[in-house]
Amino acid sequence: IDRLAALAHEHRDAPMLSRTHGQPATPTTMGKELAVFVWRLERVERQIAASEFLAKFSGATGTWSAHLAAEPDTDWPALSREFIESLGIGFNVLTTQIESHDWQVELYDRIRHAGGILHNLATDVWTYISLGYFSQIPVAGATGSSTMPHKINPIRFENAEANLEISGGLLATLAQTLVTSRLQRDLTDSTTQRNIGVALGHSLLALDNLARGLTEISLAQAALDADLEGNWEVLAEAIQTVVRAEIVAGRSQISDPYALLKDLTRGRRVGVAELAEFVRGLDIGDAAKERLLALTPASYTGLASDLVSEIE
Repeated sequence: IDRLAALAHEHRDAPMLSRTHGQPATPTTMGKELAVFVWRLERVERQIAASEFLAKFSGATGTWSAHLAAEPDTDWPALSREFIESLGIGFNVLTTQIESHDWQVELYDRIRHAGGILHNLATDVWTYISLGYFSQIPVAGATGSSTMPHKINPIRFENAEANLEISGGLLATLAQTLVTSRLQRDLTDSTTQRNIGVALGHSLLALDNLARGLTEISLAQAALDADLEGNWEVLAEAIQTVVRAEIVAGRSQISDPYALLKDLTRGRRVGVAELAEFVRGLDIGDAAKERLLALTPASYTGLASDLVSEIE
C-alpha cells in the first residue's frame, strides 16, 4: 500500500487514456488509477486489522458439565472468560465441542477479498506494461526471457496472479467449510485447517511478488501522450455534455446531442482539426465553443489529480 501510494502521488499529474471495456475512454491520470487501489486496499486492511479472535473453555459440548462436577461452587463461565481474555483473545460463551470458527470465516473472507483486489492490481499493471505505459527496469543478472534476450517479462505480476489464485481458492474453501460443524462436533475442520498456512503462504508470496514488481517499473509518459494524441474522439463526452448544458440554458436548439456525436465519432478516429471544425459549427454559445476548443485529451482529466489527495 505504501509503495502504491508513493507511485500514485508521483504520477498524479500524468494524463493517460482510460480503457473502459478495453476501448479508448475519458482520460484520467495514472496516479488517480493507482490511488483507487490504495483506497480499496486500505479499507480492507482496516477490516482485517479489526478481526476478532475467539476461544472457548467450556468442555466437551460447551456446557461446563465436567467442570461443575469437579468444582460445583466455581463460576466457570466467569473464570473461563477471565482466563481467555488474559491471553488477549475474545471469549465465546456459547459453543459446542468446538469454538464455532465464525471469526475464522470472517478473517479468511477478508484476506481473500484483499487478495482479489491485489489480483486486479496485478492484471492492470500487467496490461499497462503490455500497452507500453510502464517500462520495466532491467534487474542485473536476471533472465528476461529463456530464448529471447530482448525481452523483460512481467513475471512479478504473473507470479502474483498465480499465488493469489491459489490463496484465494484455499481461503474460499476454508471459509465455506469451517462455517459448518455437524451437530456438536465433526472432524472436517481439522483436515481443512491444516491448509491455513498454505493459503496464507501463497498470499505472502504474492505480496512479495507485487512489492518487488512495483519497484521495477517506470512510467513511459511518451507512450501515454502518444495514445492520448491518437484518440481525440474521447472528447465526444465533453462536447455532448456541454451541448446539453447549452440546451438547458436556452443557448442551443440541438435536439439530440448524443446522436450528433455518435454519428461523428462512433467506431472511427477523429483528429484535432476535424473535431475543431465540428465544434465551430455547433449551435452553442461562443463561450462554450471556446471552452471546448481549448480542451485536449491530455487536459480532459477533471479532478483526477486532486483525487489523489484523498489517500495519505
